[in-house]
Amino acid sequence: MSSYDDERYPSSYSIVGSFPGEYEYGQNDLDDVGAAASAGGETKPRIMLMGLRRSGKSSIQKVVFHKMSPNETLFLESTSKIVKDDISNSSFVQFQIWDFPGQIDFFDPAFDSEFIFGSCNALVFVIDAQDDYMDALAKLHLTVTKAYAVNPKIKFEVFIHKVDGLSDDHKMETQRDIHQRATDELADSGLDGIQLSFYLTSIYDHSIFEAFSKVVQKLIPQLATLENLLNILISNSGMEKAFLFDVVSKIYIATDSSPVDMQSYELCCDMIDVVIDVSCIYGMKEEESAAYDAESASVIKLNNGTILYLREVNRFLALVCILREDHFGRQGLIDYNFHCFRQAIQDVFEVRQQSASKGQV
Repeated sequence: MSSYDDERYPSSYSIVGSFPGEYEYGQNDLDDVGAAASAGGETKPRIMLMGLRRSGKSSIQKVVFHKMSPNETLFLESTSKIVKDDISNSSFVQFQIWDFPGQIDFFDPAFDSEFIFGSCNALVFVIDAQDDYMDALAKLHLTVTKAYAVNPKIKFEVFIHKVDGLSDDHKMETQRDIHQRATDELADSGLDGIQLSFYLTSIYDHSIFEAFSKVVQKLIPQLATLENLLNILISNSGMEKAFLFDVVSKIYIATDSSPVDMQSYELCCDMIDVVIDVSCIYGMKEEESAAYDAESASVIKLNNGTILYLREVNRFLALVCILREDHFGRQGLIDYNFHCFRQAIQDVFEVRQQSASKGQV
């Protein structure tokens, strides 16, 4: 695929969830480096999803990692037991998600706090912004204090969820109120050293993908190296922005140091959808089963003089760049810089693989 011209590229959220259902994480599809890292005995980071019943925890997991349509989540049953989900693709994106039922009782003798929180790396607490969130705040405080007492290294993330039905002013006011109340309660308990990160999210737009991107990035030890490589790439190629995407979930595991513009992120997510959708229809031969491979590349020209440029990094990672059309005249230089970038990414993979192997020995 060489180019895709669009005179009126939509900036709406209408194609969220349009990713082909058959294109997903598969145990047999692990790239060699990812499989080797797993075999090296490296412990996968663990993310806990917690919150009150019907707050949207399972819906988030299904939409982000299993490509379920947001409308289909209306028929999900309430979680009644801990559901463990193993996410394995590239060696940068390997972790476990534990979805906890909302009615879990921390004071139940059967609840083993040491086991649950001892090996937890990130705790995502989901609050329904359309409901009365006072009970949720109380549960958040109890959860955070319990988890912090067991494992002070846990990263605490708060998703203020279901904000699609709120006005912009109401969103900001809700976030400010929840942030103020949660931090005040921790300060009153003498735990003002705990850092909570807050995100406004909805499964009906790209905000949930961006929020989970921020959560996952904190669990990647090589994040600073990846950001530095992207900074070098854009500075030497005349690019404005670059993202390193996990193609299946559309989580970006790294970006350059310039601020992330939500509209730019949405465009890049939509580009991945377009590339995979068109490849599934026109780019696959009968004997092929993968719509995304080493030959995957795309250029989308927008009517405002912006170019979206996608290249395959490995089986599950893609580099998506934004640049001005006049800078794209040096495509040979850009392609050469990309090959250098891809080789550097593979080198980082190998270092991680070797470190995991030495750790096992």
